[in-house]
Amino acid sequence: MSSLSSAIVLAAGRGERMRPLTDTCPKPLLAVQGKPLMQYHLEALAQGGFGSAVVNTAWLGEQIEARFKHVLGLKPPFNQREQLSKTEQISLSYSHEGQDFGGALETAGGIARALPQLAPVFWSMAGDVYAPDFVFTQAAVDRFAASGLLAHLWLVPNPAHHRRGDFGLDSPDAQGVGICTDPPADSPTPRYTFSTFALFHHALFAAPWCDIPPGNPEGVKAPLAPLLRKAMAQAQVSAEIYTGRWTDVGTPERLAELNH
Repeated sequence: MSSLSSAIVLAAGRGERMRPLTDTCPKPLLAVQGKPLMQYHLEALAQGGFGSAVVNTAWLGEQIEARFKHVLGLKPPFNQREQLSKTEQISLSYSHEGQDFGGALETAGGIARALPQLAPVFWSMAGDVYAPDFVFTQAAVDRFAASGLLAHLWLVPNPAHHRRGDFGLDSPDAQGVGICTDPPADSPTPRYTFSTFALFHHALFAAPWCDIPPGNPEGVKAPLAPLLRKAMAQAQVSAEIYTGRWTDVGTPERLAELNH
């Protein structure tokens, strides 16, 4: 297995809307049905055969490393057939933005910082969304790598708190994969919400799309959306609709509903 990580779990945010819960606990460690939010992603990555991930941290990041350390084992039961194709643990490394720069670098800045630790094509997801049905597959990685595109996003139907959505989906094929677009505000084109699950190519975080030096040595803060929109304008982003369970756990009320 390559020494480079196959995924980054974004876990650096402060979680202001989740206060007071996040005053003493980082948002990705808040529990749903007895399990930390980000652990669902880590276990699903391992079950998909992806044996390593980078976790970026800032707010209370030391708690995340103390909780998961550097290896997370999967708990049985697994049937024998599953064990033949899936790893039983995932190795973890960390990009501690809080320790290195005093705070989070936002999504693009954080990914750019961790990029030297990541494989040329890698998964990315927010550690504070609940999506227990999402499946990570090598087939998705291979399809994306063969496409030559810069990013592939999973979109979800718009939740009540985000009715306008983020991006559009143009000309999906028989598998539901199409070109991801950024329709004008007055366009009748349906928009969907970005689930935070994505596959990225290193090239998205290099010129001409991104002007942050490799590894982000200066700790530049940068959001992801402008990079994606720039790439979408050149038809360099694909997408598909994800219809499994998905919740942006953005408020204590949403967390309580999941735990009801």
